Amino acid sequence: MPTFIYSAAARDGKVAKGEREAENEKILAQNLKNEGLFLLEAKERSAGGIASLGFNLNAGELLYQLKPIGIVDKMFFARNLSVMIGAGLSLTRSLEGIKEESPNPKFRKIVEDINESVTKGKTFADSLRSHPKVFGEVFISMVEVGETSGKLTLILKLLANQMKKDYDLQKRVKGALMYPAVILVALAGVGSFMMFYVVPTLTQTIKELGVPLPVTTQAIIFLSDFLTNYYLWVLGASALIIAGAWRALNTIRGKEIFDRVVIKLPIFGALVKKFNTARLCRILAYLVTSGVPIVRALEITSRVVGNVLYRQVLLDASGEIQKGKQLHVLFRPHQNLFQPIVIQMISVGEETGKISDMLLRLAIFFEEEVTNTTKNLSTIIEPLLLIVIGAAVGVFAVSMLQPIYSSLGNIGG
Repeated sequence: MPTFIYSAAARDGKVAKGEREAENEKILAQNLKNEGLFLLEAKERSAGGIASLGFNLNAGELLYQLKPIGIVDKMFFARNLSVMIGAGLSLTRSLEGIKEESPNPKFRKIVEDINESVTKGKTFADSLRSHPKVFGEVFISMVEVGETSGKLTLILKLLANQMKKDYDLQKRVKGALMYPAVILVALAGVGSFMMFYVVPTLTQTIKELGVPLPVTTQAIIFLSDFLTNYYLWVLGASALIIAGAWRALNTIRGKEIFDRVVIKLPIFGALVKKFNTARLCRILAYLVTSGVPIVRALEITSRVVGNVLYRQVLLDASGEIQKGKQLHVLFRPHQNLFQPIVIQMISVGEETGKISDMLLRLAIFFEEEVTNTTKNLSTIIEPLLLIVIGAAVGVFAVSMLQPIYSSLGNIGG
């Protein structure tokens, strides 16, 4: 039976830590609940004994010193705060408990600032606004609605769930892109080795043969000579191009051009559309569910969605809805971004008054689509990469070996 290292909150706000055996984390939480404790965090102790020696906490502390505040920190913040407030603890006591439990020193400082602000009489939402780069507009707006409506516990649960879904989606997409990225980096490394070491060696031999060289052989030799003699200039030019591209992507026009190109790519374009649709629908559903007016919800969502094209559609829709137009009508001209099922289900939601339910169903549907696409992505990309690599190796081998075989044929003749 595994042993868990856990931390739990008592009803008086005190945080208890310890170790306990349990079949799984769910049973551990139930056992603690029977004792009046609410599980905040649990980690299974490794069999190797590293955790028992106490080194893991120091290493973790050092790691978190170097890491920025990520979505996981905010996700656990919302989830644990929801549990503690739901257990009857005051907001200040809950924040104090979370501050003690957070492994990220940067985040601990932020939670401490928020707690001090709340203690001085500010609302929770206003306290969060002091850290806009950490807590985005979606988080702050939903918390504000939760405070006003008295549903803060529910809103925090929704926020934790939304961030969990965001995290899972991003993780799947990054994981799917990792394989082709590694292959391309390896290919670039092998290509550099061939150009700087193999080709110059073969070039000397080929020139001594005195046979006519094919165009591809001349091109490879020229490229190798150029890279060998001017590699510093090539590195400098590459750095300038990368810096210029990065700067252009940070401009509105540059980002728009990039997003337009990406969304039209054969394989990745569909994945980008599904990813943005899933994220858009879930965030919009949670904002509407929490009581944010649809116009305001569209404005907030437009600032969170990464793709400029989706952002512009949402901004335009927020203005047109104030004139009495329906959302599905505003989305219909943009079928290059939204699949017909999106427009149809939003139409049904508006007719039945269950727009948030329909948006949530769409989010679940497209999240599953993203999962399926990322699973199949490596299967699709792998043969394409093999074809490209095989073609490159074939052209190189034929180009460099053909003159040698030609000279041998002349000798034999």
